[in-house]
Amino acid sequence: MTILEDGDLHTLRQELPAMFDGVKLAAVATILYILVRCLNLKSSTAPPKIINQDTPLSRYLLKSCPMLTKEYIPPLLWGKSGHLQTALYGKMGRVNTPTPHGVRKFLPMLQDGATATFDLFEALRDHSTGDDITMVICPGIGNHSEKNYIRTFVDYSQQQGYRCAVLNHLGALPNMELTSPRMFTCGCTWEFSAMVDYIKHTFPQTLLVVVGFSLGGNVVCKFLGENRSNQERVLCCVSVCQGYSAIGAQETFLQWDQWRRLYNFVLAGNMKKLILSHSETLRSLNSSNIADADLSQLSAATSLMQIDDSIMRKFHGYSSLNEYYEKESCVHYIHKITVPLLLVNSLDDPLVHQSLLAVPRTLAEKKPNVIFALTQHGGHMGFFEGDVLFPEPLTWMDKVIIEYTDAICHWEKKKNWSVCQRSNHRDTNFSEATHSG
Repeated sequence: MTILEDGDLHTLRQELPAMFDGVKLAAVATILYILVRCLNLKSSTAPPKIINQDTPLSRYLLKSCPMLTKEYIPPLLWGKSGHLQTALYGKMGRVNTPTPHGVRKFLPMLQDGATATFDLFEALRDHSTGDDITMVICPGIGNHSEKNYIRTFVDYSQQQGYRCAVLNHLGALPNMELTSPRMFTCGCTWEFSAMVDYIKHTFPQTLLVVVGFSLGGNVVCKFLGENRSNQERVLCCVSVCQGYSAIGAQETFLQWDQWRRLYNFVLAGNMKKLILSHSETLRSLNSSNIADADLSQLSAATSLMQIDDSIMRKFHGYSSLNEYYEKESCVHYIHKITVPLLLVNSLDDPLVHQSLLAVPRTLAEKKPNVIFALTQHGGHMGFFEGDVLFPEPLTWMDKVIIEYTDAICHWEKKKNWSVCQRSNHRDTNFSEATHSG
């Protein structure tokens, strides 16, 4: 047995504080290292990576849209983390959210008796072109016009001279009962089409700008590509943070990298709550494809794929999950869009795997009407801007959509004016020739 003498004890007492200080310093260094890694603080900011063909329109757009060519700078302390950008969007939507005032419209669906709803917001000033222009907007999964990010974007659009029509996904509005045994799905375009038809008939002079967020991006691109007539009077389309292929997303959503499986679990929980809030209606209507056994499977579901298989695919009678994903993905329709198309994604989006971005990249390389903008940061539907800690009310996403659509509106105005000038010049020459003859 070793016995410490007085001298040894004295030495030990002197060394212990230094040892504890060293441990504390190591702990602080470890925490700082983890924070730097988790917050991605060493990542540099950069302009979006732009993929497009070199055409007169794309050159004009990149010159007219500095947001697409200058650095996107997120808040310094947390904005370089795609997870925190996504979490803040999911929890708050936006900060200092305005409350635009609109009118709710109800549209009976002839297909099955469902009642589609959308909110209509009038412009707060004339558009800079002097034209009547309406934004037709499709929100993300289970969202509606009352969500904070939609309210912020609508208010900003109104101030820039746009009328806005925002689809409320079928079954998403609180306290709005279903009138048929069906809710929204990832690619059903019936309600969006009904809203667009209403706008076209009610405002025969208006031109349309189509905007889709996340799942809404899939819906609007599928809608435009389904039928060439759907593109009539459409100036352009903007899609933000969509995944393009449900089959491809299904495979990546079960992976744990970027915590994607956890996001899947959280989204599934939100969808379960939404569906179960309509369970009585889904059970009671005679034409329902949803049985008690399906709702029991829903209660045990831990992923969106399980929910899609037990409930969502049955709303339209798909025989399998793969058929549902195949038929409702815009990847089979998006190449048929001929109007100008801006596709926006973020490299650090934890919901959209980088493999899915091959779709917009290839499309932009092959089609002259497409621009694909890929930001370094922004997460899923975040794109917050700010100096250090607090984000600004308007995001990079809000501003870039308006900047792009304004540029398109002026391009079309200038093009139409040139056509009219040439037509008038030909008419004048013909009249002079006839008179002199």
